[in-house]
Amino acid sequence: MVKKRKKATKAKRKVSKVKRKPARKTVAKKKTKRAGGKRKSGLTQTTYACSEELQDIGCGKRETRPGVVKQLWKYIKAHKCQDAKNKRMINPDKKLAGVIGSKSIDMLKMAGHISKHLTK
Repeated sequence: MVKKRKKATKAKRKVSKVKRKPARKTVAKKKTKRAGGKRKSGLTQTTYACSEELQDIGCGKRETRPGVVKQLWKYIKAHKCQDAKNKRMINPDKKLAGVIGSKSIDMLKMAGHISKHLTK
């Protein structure tokens, strides 16, 4: 035999709603501010000694990886080393060939060639 459930009256429904606890509010953590502004990540903190080939292009003696890439792109744009039809390809001149090789390469492969010229 199955027992039938009684319907809750409106008064009981209101009482059950009142007994519920309110949802907790999340508290956001405060971020610490540095004197220079943003926090530095691992890539921008570490400086590397650049080879002579990189220094000829315009990099300093010690530079971060993003700094080296910026200097290379300045050099590539100034000396028009990008392929005219396919902008992803870099056609090196004599100075740039010392860093990335004499064959034209894709711009995403440039990072692999740069790492050979950086030492801690």
